[in-house]
This record gives sequence, C-alpha cells and structure tokens, in this order.
Amino acid sequence: MTKLALLYPPPWKIPGPGELPPGPLEGPPDGYLEGDLDADFFQIPVGLLQLGADARRAGHQVRVLNLSAFPWSRVHAVVRGLDADVFGLSCWTANRRGVAMVARTIKEHHPASVVVVGGPHATPLAAEVLRHWPSVDLVTVGESDATLLEILARVDAREPLVDIAGTVFRDERGAAKRGPPRPSIDDLDSLASIPDHFATHIAMTSRGCPWNCTFCGAETSWGRGFRAHSVERVVDDLAKSAARAPVKMVQIKDDTFTTNKKRVVQICKTIRERDLKFFWSCDTRVDLLSDELLREMRLAGCQRLSLGVESGSQRVLDAIDKKITVAEIVESTTLAKRWGIKVRYFMMLGNRCDTAETFRETLAFLERARPHEYIFSCLSFYPGTRDFDDAEKAGKLTRDQYFEEDFQELKAPFDASDEDLAVMDAWFKQNKGLRTVHKDTAADYAAILERLGDHHAAHLDLASALYAESDIEGAHRHATRALELGYPLPGLVHNLFACIALSRKDWGAMMDALTRAAKEDPQHWVLVRNVNAAREWFKDGGPGSGRALELEARHDFQLLERTTQPTLPGPLPADWSTWEAPIDVGAAADRYVKTPEQEGSGLGLRTGLGMPIQDRPRELGKPGFSRKLKVV
Repeated sequence: MTKLALLYPPPWKIPGPGELPPGPLEGPPDGYLEGDLDADFFQIPVGLLQLGADARRAGHQVRVLNLSAFPWSRVHAVVRGLDADVFGLSCWTANRRGVAMVARTIKEHHPASVVVVGGPHATPLAAEVLRHWPSVDLVTVGESDATLLEILARVDAREPLVDIAGTVFRDERGAAKRGPPRPSIDDLDSLASIPDHFATHIAMTSRGCPWNCTFCGAETSWGRGFRAHSVERVVDDLAKSAARAPVKMVQIKDDTFTTNKKRVVQICKTIRERDLKFFWSCDTRVDLLSDELLREMRLAGCQRLSLGVESGSQRVLDAIDKKITVAEIVESTTLAKRWGIKVRYFMMLGNRCDTAETFRETLAFLERARPHEYIFSCLSFYPGTRDFDDAEKAGKLTRDQYFEEDFQELKAPFDASDEDLAVMDAWFKQNKGLRTVHKDTAADYAAILERLGDHHAAHLDLASALYAESDIEGAHRHATRALELGYPLPGLVHNLFACIALSRKDWGAMMDALTRAAKEDPQHWVLVRNVNAAREWFKDGGPGSGRALELEARHDFQLLERTTQPTLPGPLPADWSTWEAPIDVGAAADRYVKTPEQEGSGLGLRTGLGMPIQDRPRELGKPGFSRKLKVV
C-alpha cells in the first residue's frame, strides 16, 4: 500500500531561535505583528483529518502532521525525514507561500514522490498553482475524499496520474488541464469516522451552505447545497470525540449547523436519550433558530452559539447578499439568551457599501442587540468568492498577486472612501479581538434555571453569578447541585469551590479544591491560570506575604488548546518518521495557542494591497503604507 504524508504547512519560513531571518519574500510580510494571524489558523483543517482517516481505512500508511507553527529548520528536517510516496498539502490563502516552499523542499529530497495540493485556496486557482509552483504534480479541486483515494490507488498500481476526476494536472506539453468533474458525495456516512483515527475537539457534521454571501467561498469548496451526516453518525462521532478529549468540550464547525432544524433537534434529543454529558459550540445563521431548537440545544450541552452577523446596517446586509434582517438578529439573540446560551457575533469591516455612517450604525446596533461577545474581522479577498471575482473583473487585483507577493491575506475595504477607511481602521486598531458586551446577572440565571428545570449547567451559571454578587452560600449550594447532576467539567465546579474557600480565607480547602480541579480538567485555561497563581503566591509566602491572591471563577467554553499533534502544531512523537504503526498524537507542549483574549486576527484593513502589481510603488512593502482596494 501507499505511504501518504498529509501536511499542514506554516504560513512562511518561520525563523527559529538564533536562526538567521529568511530570504526576501520567504518570511513574514513587512510590518507583520504577532496576532495578525488568527489563532484558529493553527488548528489543522478538519478536511485533512478526514482524508487521513479515509486513507487509513483503505489500508494505506498515513502520517498527518501539523507544521503550521514550526520553525523552518524543523519543517525542513521533517520533510527530509519522510520517505512518503505521496505528499498531500493543505493550502489556504494565509499559508500559500509555505505550501509552495514545502513542495519545493519535498522535490529536493524526494524527487520521485508525488506532491498533491488541495484546499480552499488551491481549488479556485488550480491552474495558477501548477503554473507558478513546478514542484506540485496535481491539484485536487473541491471535495477531495474520493479523488485522493483514486490518486493513491494509481500510485500503488504505477498508473499515470492524468485525467483523474476532480484534479487539475499537466498534459504532455506541461500545460494545466482539468480532469472530469467529480460528483459530490451524497452519503457522508460512507466516509471514515475521524475520531476512530484522530483525537480532536473539532467536528463537522455537514458540508455546504445553501446561501452565497459575497465574501464566502463555501460553495467553491463544497459545491452548491447542503449535505449532512445522519443523526446516529453525528451523535456517535461526538461521543467518541468527547470521550477522547481531556476536557469534555467539542467545537462543531459546520458552515451552518442548524440548516436543517429538525435534524439538529433530533441530534440533541438523541444526546440526551443516551445520557451523554459534554459541552459543545456551533456556528450558524440568525434566521435558522427557534425557541424549541434553542431549548433542546442547551439541554443537550450547547454552551455557545456563534452567529454570522457581519453588520448592523441593513444596507450592508443586503449588499453582501446575507438575506437576513436586523430584526431577525435581535430576535434570535434574545431567544438564545433566554435559554442561557452564550451568543457571539462574527462581525466584519469593509464590506460592500460599508461607510463610516454604516459602521456607526453597526456600533449602535451592538449596544442595542447586546450579544455576550462580538469579534470583528476585516474583509479579505479570498479566491473563489464573489468579492474576488468582481475585483478581478474590475481590474483591481490579479491572480498572480497571490503567487508573487508576500501579503498574508489581501485585506482591504470593498468600496469605502479614504475618510471611511480611516474611521474604521482607527477603531479596529483599538478594538480588535474578542469584546464583551453583555453579562447575565444572578437574577437572569435564576430565571433561566427555572425555564430549563434542574439542569447542571444552569446551576453552575447561577452559582458563578451569585459568587460574583457576594452570595457565597448560594454559590456553594448551586455549585454542589451542578456536581450532583453530573456537570461535564467537574474541575470547573471545584475551581469555584476554591474561589469560595479563598473568600473565606480557608487556604487548605482552597488548595484541596484546586488540586482536585487540576486532576479533573487539567486542560481548561482558567484552571491552569489559577493553579499557577496559587503556586506563585505560596512560593512568595502565601498569607504572610502581604500580597492578595486573585483567582478567577470562570467557566467559559474555552479549552487551553495545548499544541498536541495533529490537531495543533505540538512536538512530534518519537516515531513520526516510521510507517510500521499508525500514530495520531504527540506530546503536549506546555504553551497554549489561545485563551479568549486571543481570538481573531489583528490584521487591519490598511494592510490591503489592492492595486495591480505593475502600478505599485516601491514603497508598498514599507510599514505604515496603506492602499485601499476600490472595486466600484
């Protein structure tokens, strides 16, 4: 059988400690600051895990390695040490240059190996990938599950890699040629179960989105329409993922999880019928929610709902073809808060028709709608989106820019004036990252508990709010009840007990509670922070030091995302370069990828490089230079 290495490359050549900086156009863009890359970039694409699971089930030898944060010297050593027959590289706009450099390194050390590139950046630019990157042999377009298996079978049989459905390849003259189209997979349950092969806290239960917002490339990647795993398959996979997770949290990262509301209600009811206890989050649209659905989601463990809101201006929502109204956003937010689900808005700056006026309208809307949290990102022109296509037709960007320039992502306003750009960009610089708007009170949580009934998560919500309002006895009572009802993260309950003991100056009980908490849920960021703070405090003399100890009584839906392979770019296991037995996990690093304060990208609109390359001044790459991309 074929030896397959699936790699998630870094964005560029990252210099290691003491190493010389990379050459021109090989390192980070000029002016790059830590935080410009969204922390979620470092999570391996679920599609790569799916390909690995499918290939393993088919009998191939597979290595899946997340190199997204590795220094280049380590990337080079890994590539050199892997004697794979086929290398598959996941290509996104942010790591496109890293993909090109990894492909070149593969051919330097393994010239007979086949290099295949796929992903949302490569799919719409497949011909350009082959033209600009001679080290790439094939590009898979769109859904690549069956395509990769056919490639592996041909490699194993030593057959030509031409005219494979779902690929773009080079013909005998070296020109890019597209193979026949490959139909989408109707029965997603026919795919291998990812948690049977990999430990990951990320899950996808469906593919595709029936909508077509101007900034989104989901249709290019998955095709038109919506397909989903069966209820039974979803619950089985979620249960497996939660069972393997050190903290019982799973992130459902479907494009639009509640597209089929009846299906989601049945998923939730099945979770409860099987008495599965874990927490989860999901992403969806505001027009796909109902009171019944949200109640079932909360009782089944949903803690956070991320909504693609984008703007509080109806003019902008209509311009980007969002097909929602401001009233629907407010209504859905109120419904979710009624059942105690934390609401996070994904917002955008620089969309079509976005001006200083519509932006101020959006800020006023946020104060009126009052989600628990919101986070802004700046419009990026991703290949495969309508925004990209319209900008290209208007002559405001070229495909070659994505191969010849070193920008991270092409972020720029669609049609804002210089004055509008200045307003939005100045605000973003001061308010990037996750922002908190609404915090429920103890009275709010008491009402939620009454609606839900004797629910463990509602009890802990109320306990934490009571603690914040100095009702220590009430906090202890409801925390105890949450534990009795089987709260899925008992370490967080014991963390609250530690905070209560601290308020009573019962140092022994505090340390006992923290010790137990760390054993129960060692990978939650609040626990790690509190345990470390208590240790340092005692090291400095504890109560006799004269320094106050501060512990956080929080239970956010947020893992301390330790960099464990292959989900995150942690250290590789000792046998990473051998093929005798499957591996899926390396040692966990001590550092984390993100906490709630590290959500989102800090890259602003003024970094957009929107003019055609031939018209650009030499000063373009210097820090502080700004240039908007104006399409209309």
